[in-house]
Amino acid sequence: MEPDIKIHPASKWDIRQKVWDYIEEKNLANFPRPVHNRIPNFKGAFTACSRVSELEVFTQTPEVKVDPDKPLEGARLAVLQAQKTLLVPTPRLRTGLFNKITPPQGASKEQLQICSSSQGVKDFSVPVGLDAKVKVDLVVVGSVAVSEKGFRIGKGEGFADMEYGMMAAMGAVSESTVVVTVVHDCQVVEIPEELIESHDLTVDYILTPTRVIKTNCQLPKPQGIIWTKLKTALREREAAPLRLTWQGAQHRAFLDYSDPQAAEQALEALQGLSLNGHSLQAELAKISHFDFDKYPGVIESLIALFGDHTVCKTRLKLS
Repeated sequence: MEPDIKIHPASKWDIRQKVWDYIEEKNLANFPRPVHNRIPNFKGAFTACSRVSELEVFTQTPEVKVDPDKPLEGARLAVLQAQKTLLVPTPRLRTGLFNKITPPQGASKEQLQICSSSQGVKDFSVPVGLDAKVKVDLVVVGSVAVSEKGFRIGKGEGFADMEYGMMAAMGAVSESTVVVTVVHDCQVVEIPEELIESHDLTVDYILTPTRVIKTNCQLPKPQGIIWTKLKTALREREAAPLRLTWQGAQHRAFLDYSDPQAAEQALEALQGLSLNGHSLQAELAKISHFDFDKYPGVIESLIALFGDHTVCKTRLKLS
């Protein structure tokens, strides 16, 4: 099918802007508006979401992870109505990776609709730790744009990519995990393969109000940062700390060093560090002057300098 939006050689941001502008110009979205800088809540989203139950993997899997975006409300409802376990990522990954939605016992359809809404996700959920044994065979994500080849572009914050990478790191997803996105037909566009990087999440199925597209995408899914490999990497760079603690729920590692000089040397050694194809960017700052909320979704590593009791932070961020 010929795309509604013509994409010439462009950046990811150019493609996002074209899609957002088109949806607004053609009045193809429901609340919230405008759709810019959002996963668009397009008209017909509920119809598109209902197609998830047509997928063979949906009938076979007991657990489904669905993003909290407004246009995916219908997919969350379909999971709950099928009496499957619904996992939803925590907002901006600040308090862990998943929340499990727990409807009231014997919930009616109306109650399940509430549970599938953004408010219901807040009111009827319990956190699931990164150390929990979770096996997800189906992942449903929102997109700003997607190609029939399975190349996906989100709103630019990288949370879907990071979430999948973290699920891979904890063993919650595998090569057989199916990734589905739900979009308006106009959001299916041509995306040059050279724009897709190793940490970008690709999709296996595209659900729209009018069709189901199997992409047969051959690009590998993000494998995530395997934090156990960090110890080896630090040893190889002669920057092994006295103690390294991976704090999964907060997505950060604590590196303890004996004195400020050792910490400074470690910071220098972290420059250019790459794990599982993901580049890590390191930055040292006093904790008291660092704004956690200003850098949402950042994977952080704390370096405690016990020599003078100064606690400093190194931010490790997916590039």
